Amino acid sequence: MSQNNSAAEKHQGSVLIPMIILTTLFFILGFVTWLNGPLIPFFELACELTESQAYFVAFAFYIAYFVMAIPSSWVIEKVGYKNGVSIGLIVIALGAFMFYPAAETRTFLFFLIALFVMGTGLAILQTAANPYVVVIGPRESAAARISVLGLANKFAGFIAPLALTALVLSNMKDYTAEKIALLDSAAKAQALDSLALQLQTPYIYMGIVILILAVIIRMSPLPEINLDEDGNVSNQGIFKQMANALKFPQLVLGVITLILYVAAEVIAGDTIGKFGKQLGVYGENGDLYLKLTSFTMVAMVIGYLLGVSLIPKYVSQVTALKASGILGIILVFLIVYVDASVMVQLPLLPVMPLVIILVALLGLANALCWPAIWPLALQDLGGYTKIAGAILVMGIIGGAVFPLVYGYLAEVINLSNEAQGLSTTAKSGNQIAYLMLLPAYIMILFFAIKGHKYRSWSRK
Repeated sequence: MSQNNSAAEKHQGSVLIPMIILTTLFFILGFVTWLNGPLIPFFELACELTESQAYFVAFAFYIAYFVMAIPSSWVIEKVGYKNGVSIGLIVIALGAFMFYPAAETRTFLFFLIALFVMGTGLAILQTAANPYVVVIGPRESAAARISVLGLANKFAGFIAPLALTALVLSNMKDYTAEKIALLDSAAKAQALDSLALQLQTPYIYMGIVILILAVIIRMSPLPEINLDEDGNVSNQGIFKQMANALKFPQLVLGVITLILYVAAEVIAGDTIGKFGKQLGVYGENGDLYLKLTSFTMVAMVIGYLLGVSLIPKYVSQVTALKASGILGIILVFLIVYVDASVMVQLPLLPVMPLVIILVALLGLANALCWPAIWPLALQDLGGYTKIAGAILVMGIIGGAVFPLVYGYLAEVINLSNEAQGLSTTAKSGNQIAYLMLLPAYIMILFFAIKGHKYRSWSRK
């Protein structure tokens, strides 16, 4: 009996240290990622962009995951997980430092390159961390472990927009589009240059903190793991591994589901600020719309707390994923059909449109998708788990492409309303465009009900 207890304690200890390290990493990841929400309306103003152009912020950041996922897997293969994590952090810091010259020149392309570099570093972290957390403990509780990481990620996502707004963008009421439009060209350029320069200091500090963390991780007792225990994959080339991994239906369907889920998550978090600005959600200080991403993150934090509490003791990860799909479908219909003039008063918050609250609640529908999809998609892959993890990371491309589609649809519909003189009476393109999320939640529901069970493309 004592031997069993000792073994259990040893196992818990072996999981505890990696989980503490991974949780810290995911906090950093979340802080960096969810700054994109307030940056979209910020760059639209500072760099004089159209609505659809502003969403290239999300594209530049998330496309890095797709482009760099396989190279990241190769890097980790060569240097190991711990060194790979350190390298990822160094790359993120480099991207943060690039904000300094980008702000100095107020060049949107330079900002996009910096965001791509940061996304590259995060791709390395994701490629290492997600398979890691699946295999360091029992698979049936993997969703709960990933939920802990997600909780740290989304808590950071809650803090990030508030911190950026409070410390850097608190004077946004002095830089409204209306005030800028009244200035002559010289004064306008000076005002926008001053606005852009406000990003320099926080990103320099962020880069320094992340570099320090890279050193700490390199010196930490984070153990290495072997995802190819049978040794039947390591002798294969990376593209051969990819081809063989994609023969597993649960992985292919998992990737499709992840693409659409990430699209839903990023759109819910990164478009709410622009939508809120359109609806006049300014607050007393004129900057409330920049904080709306935090509303979505609060909903996600609640979802992750439910995941940590209920999975797998009371609710299976499959059931949680089913509930996520159903809730998402309901919310999409409500967002599109509720009149934007309907206002609600929530405790400690100013009166605001109900539709904004509904968009934020998409965070609750999205929260448990990531932690449930990963273990279900990686189940029974054996030595192909590592390359499958990289392929799943490539699925984050959904966060790059679909916000651009959202921005394009919103802009086209808004221009059409203006041309027809319906701007004040018809639903805005920003609201109607959320309908594009319906297929995402339908796919999530399908994967939860049936897709994850497939082990062969044959009907036999």
